[in-house]
Amino acid sequence: TSRGRGATTFRLLNTAKRAFSLLSRKLLTRKMPPASDSGMSSWSDYRDPEVAARIASTLRERIMILDGGMGTMIQGYHLEEEGYRGDEFKDWPKLVKGNNDLLSLTQPSIVYDIHKGYLEAGADFVETNTFSGTRIAQADYGMEELTYRMNKESAELAKKAAEKVTADTGVPRYVVGALGPTNRTLSISPSVEDPGLRNVTWDELVDAYAEQARGLLDGGVDVLMVETIFDTANSKAALFALSQLFEQEYKAVPIFVSGTIVDRSGRTLSGQTSEAFVVSVSQAEPMCLGLNCALGATEMRPFIEAIGKNTNSYVLCYPNAGLPNALGGYDETPEIMAEHLKAFAKDGLLNLVGGCCGTTPAHIKAIADSVRPFRPRKVPSSLHEGHMLLSGLEPMYIGPHTLFVNIGERCNVAGSRAFNKMIQRGDYEKALSVAKLQVEMGAQVLDINMDEGMLDGKAAMARFLNLIATEPEISKVPLCIDSSNFAVIEAGLKCAQGKCIVNSISLKEGEEDFLRKARTIKRYGAAVVVMAFDETGQATDVEHKVKICTRSYRLLVDKVGFNPCDIIFDPNILTIATGMEEHNEYAINFIEATRIIKKTLPGCRVSGGLSNLSFSFRGMERIREAMHSVFLYHAIKAGMDMGIVNAGNLPLYDDISKELLQLCEDLIWNKDPDATEKMLAYAQVHGKGAKKEQESEEWRSMPVEDRLEHSLVKGIDKYVVEDTEEARSDRERYPRPLNVIEGPLMKGMSVVGDLFGAGKMFLPQVIKSARVMKKAVAYLIPYMEEEKAQMKEQMMAEGTWDENAKYAGTIVLATVKGDVHDIGKNIVGVVLGCNNYKVIDLGVMTPCERILKTAVEENADIIGLSGLITPSLDEMIFVAKEMERVGMKLPLLIGGATTSKTHTAVKIAPRYKQPVIHVLDASKSVVVCSALMDADQKEELAEEVAEEYEEIRDEHYDSLKDRKYLSIEKARAKKLEVDWAAYEAVRPSFTGTTVFDDYDLSRLVEYIDWKPFFDVWQLRGRYPNRGYPKIFKDKTVGEEALKVFNEAQAMLKKIMDEKLLTARGLVGFWPACSVGDDIHVFREDSMPREGIPLAKFYGLRQQAEKEPGVPDPYLCLSDCVAPKEAGVRDYCGLFAVSVFGAEAMCEKFKAEFDDYSIIMVKALADRLAEAFAEELHERVRREFWGYSPEEHLEASDLHRIRYEGIRPAPGYPSQPDHTEKRTMWELADIESATGIKLTESLAMDPAASVSGLYFAHPQAVYFAVGKIGKDQVSWFCFFVCLFVVRGCQVSTSHIHRQCTSQWARSARIRSAGFVSLFVCLLCVGVRSL
Repeated sequence: TSRGRGATTFRLLNTAKRAFSLLSRKLLTRKMPPASDSGMSSWSDYRDPEVAARIASTLRERIMILDGGMGTMIQGYHLEEEGYRGDEFKDWPKLVKGNNDLLSLTQPSIVYDIHKGYLEAGADFVETNTFSGTRIAQADYGMEELTYRMNKESAELAKKAAEKVTADTGVPRYVVGALGPTNRTLSISPSVEDPGLRNVTWDELVDAYAEQARGLLDGGVDVLMVETIFDTANSKAALFALSQLFEQEYKAVPIFVSGTIVDRSGRTLSGQTSEAFVVSVSQAEPMCLGLNCALGATEMRPFIEAIGKNTNSYVLCYPNAGLPNALGGYDETPEIMAEHLKAFAKDGLLNLVGGCCGTTPAHIKAIADSVRPFRPRKVPSSLHEGHMLLSGLEPMYIGPHTLFVNIGERCNVAGSRAFNKMIQRGDYEKALSVAKLQVEMGAQVLDINMDEGMLDGKAAMARFLNLIATEPEISKVPLCIDSSNFAVIEAGLKCAQGKCIVNSISLKEGEEDFLRKARTIKRYGAAVVVMAFDETGQATDVEHKVKICTRSYRLLVDKVGFNPCDIIFDPNILTIATGMEEHNEYAINFIEATRIIKKTLPGCRVSGGLSNLSFSFRGMERIREAMHSVFLYHAIKAGMDMGIVNAGNLPLYDDISKELLQLCEDLIWNKDPDATEKMLAYAQVHGKGAKKEQESEEWRSMPVEDRLEHSLVKGIDKYVVEDTEEARSDRERYPRPLNVIEGPLMKGMSVVGDLFGAGKMFLPQVIKSARVMKKAVAYLIPYMEEEKAQMKEQMMAEGTWDENAKYAGTIVLATVKGDVHDIGKNIVGVVLGCNNYKVIDLGVMTPCERILKTAVEENADIIGLSGLITPSLDEMIFVAKEMERVGMKLPLLIGGATTSKTHTAVKIAPRYKQPVIHVLDASKSVVVCSALMDADQKEELAEEVAEEYEEIRDEHYDSLKDRKYLSIEKARAKKLEVDWAAYEAVRPSFTGTTVFDDYDLSRLVEYIDWKPFFDVWQLRGRYPNRGYPKIFKDKTVGEEALKVFNEAQAMLKKIMDEKLLTARGLVGFWPACSVGDDIHVFREDSMPREGIPLAKFYGLRQQAEKEPGVPDPYLCLSDCVAPKEAGVRDYCGLFAVSVFGAEAMCEKFKAEFDDYSIIMVKALADRLAEAFAEELHERVRREFWGYSPEEHLEASDLHRIRYEGIRPAPGYPSQPDHTEKRTMWELADIESATGIKLTESLAMDPAASVSGLYFAHPQAVYFAVGKIGKDQVSWFCFFVCLFVVRGCQVSTSHIHRQCTSQWARSARIRSAGFVSLFVCLLCVGVRSL
């Protein structure tokens, strides 16, 4: 104002005041946006939008209840044939007993009473009595023509019961139209002699399900559920029928889908894993997705967890009442079953739960009561983001970082003469062997093409795919159904239970044709390849390719609703080196178009048929393969994701001869106008491979180590046994057979790994290398076994053999579920076995539950997980989480080609509290296992790894440019879930404060953690001599560390003898409750917690988004105190301790110019203060609060936080706001009671001081808030200021200081101008309030 700006300032303040008034109203009245509705953003297109929206909303708010078994209840009526027939069907020509669906017509009162009984027991949904309500199933009774009527009247009966109970209770109840699996299957032959035979067609199933659905919809159902799916193909036919009905005849209703796992293998009857099943049916965007029948709850749990990890739908689960007994009955009582499902609910696995076979209304009531206290599963906001999901019997996830995907090309009648002849002759058995070989050679997707003029393409495609379905080794991979005839494509899609790729469609027939085909493909649930064709023809130049692909993308995404990740563009790999100049840039055009497409069309993939490139050199396979390898090397770098290749036949880029490599590079990049002529000249000399044999023998003259490496890298197994024996025989260089593995063989595999990582080797080639390695190791195993036997004999002769201690340890190794690669694991097993470990190798595709069960049964010491493909990483995370959930204490080792130290540190280690260690290769496994088997070394190694992994995590998150944050509302919605109803807090022995004056220092010495002491002196030992006292053995710093330690002991003795330092402290406890993110502290221990609190501690909540698929809560300190609304008694505490006198001692040493002693005194005072905090916390747990009275821990265990409860300090990661100290000091009058002061910057004086809060809940853990969002800062500042103004009546200037401190420290926002402006706005607004 002194400079003439008073008016401007006044206007600014008025503007700020109005803005704040508006802001505050918005903040206080803002509603949370709805959570995900399984991909459905609006219910307006549904038949009853209000009902659909209400169901979805309720599924988010609480666990809903489904009814129990209909058949179980009907059996209780003991109906005979006459009872089923009734009057209407007393003369029916066929027996009808067992046709439960018929009872809706003949015994409607029974069916109505069953429905009503379940609803009155607490069910939100009842299923219609239509499990066998298709004409296919009713054909057994000759009642096909009654199908529509049965379904309609069954729906009306259920609706009548639901409306009655809704009216009686005021709680809405809903009817689910049940569509059962039928008694036929599309994926399994009814005849052992003819595996390609089927007793039902896709079209028959679609028609049958459509007829059933019409009856159910006309009868008034609220939901349709495709249930008890033992063959995914059947369910896809049902979902296809519903999609057609909703498009052509009826408005939509929500869809539920429930599969059936037939045994503990986790597969459906038709062989699919639960994860693959989810991928296969997700195109229907079901509101609920889950499992029922076949298993009891305990057996079903791992598969329900797998469903939940892989779907954005709500998860449903309705198991049987245990497994069937010898008489076919079910033994689980309502109480037992409810207890099992309570654990599901407690762990956040469920949205909808009920019962299947063997369950009754009593079961449903018990289940409803048991799950009521728990929140439903939170639907993940993003899942497999950026990934294309495909499936055969097993799932396949193709993400941004997935290596090149090989689509096997040999099952193509147009591309393989041999395969064509097999199909033409009807020799499908031999044709299957081609498909099997393609998969064995590394094809991750199998291309099937039956386009041949002399073939009935539709029949051939259907026959071949039906046969593939009977071969698990082939059908485990996704299929690419390839045809220029769309009718043939549809014939293939009707035979595939997995999610396929359709190859292909294009715009060449115009947009209408393109959209019609695209909608059909989407209805089948397939991904699609789009060729770069349009109405003008095939695109050859970059601009035209990109234009067509962009136009196609927009049509698919905007008009058809295709997931961008399900779109694959083929920008046309065209033939080069034809002698026509205009063809010379075709390879360049593909690569450049790929680069642009990947940059401008998010989510899509790029593929291509590789054989077209080299068509000019037909018959010259060596040249063609070299051209393909060079082209792929560059195209993959540009963004090509997959390609149709002859898996296993590509040479290594680095192995192509320099002359041929240069020719290929010149052709592909059009560098030399004479490149075609030069390649033709080269082909005339080398095309038949005459020199190939000569070159292949030259390496035989190299040293044996180089020969072994060459064999491994090239995948040549011809000489590997011979060379392995030569190396083994060289006892001077390789005294033990194991040394051959650890030496040249591991060196060769290391080269393979480097080439694979650099993109110069492809998966089929790696697999060939692995087979060579396996052969070499298999040759050495008998020699190693002989060596072990000789060692045993020698020890027995010497009397040193101990039968009980014959193994150094027991290790369970497994390639995780979803992965079939085991060579690396096998080598680790051999190496460990040779070092006297008992190795239990569970093989490949090992489910989590088997790994854990085996480890327990075998009393294992260590578990090792291996995997080669990217999905293995997710399964390893799951195994780690399960090990934590069941309370295992074993170390977990991680290894395999796709694993890394970073992934282990960031994604796996945080899921499991025990040591999780990434082991680089087999040579390191023995060292790690030996350390883990030694109790002292185990602790040291675990600490070393934990510190290293913490640094890796910090670096990883700091390197993320686009770290995502949840809104504060969403973060609060995902807070720690605690069963407060089951929690009974221990009352502290006193409330208020207790002061400890002149605390006995001798009590503290044994609690000192000496590691930070050595850190002060920058004395850091290296593993295994890191911590105290092992640091004294360290070669580098051990001697100096011992010297400093001895001098510290001498000074410590002097301090205690002469009482140079004094310890004082305070402990306090108060009744408390949480209110949102804050903790309110009260004087009186009355319930409910009401009135003005003594103090409020303001919490900060994590907002940085967790890793995808990680269900960890977003923590705040308030989560571990009972919320006010829970009506549960709870408490919190605080402490402040200090060591006085260090400053006086330092002044004395300063006068003597003794800097060394000054540092020593400060370091010791600091250690004593920390020891005081540690010792006092132990007394709190055992005496003063007494919630762990039986605790007896060593000091080392205390330092490793192996106790219950936490003592977080303001200014540290769990509560980074130092200003909370002010509240502590005011609440407990700490300065007056102890003499510990707070400086202006909120540091404690004396410096050797420690303070913090106490929390006792067993789920309380230390955590890091990390960076937070501006929305939380706004709330935080607003409510802190509001409390200060209303409760303390302080000046605006105080608010300004308080807000600036809160904001700047908590949010790490450093823009002073912005902070000041916002605080100014806050201050004016608070005053107006």
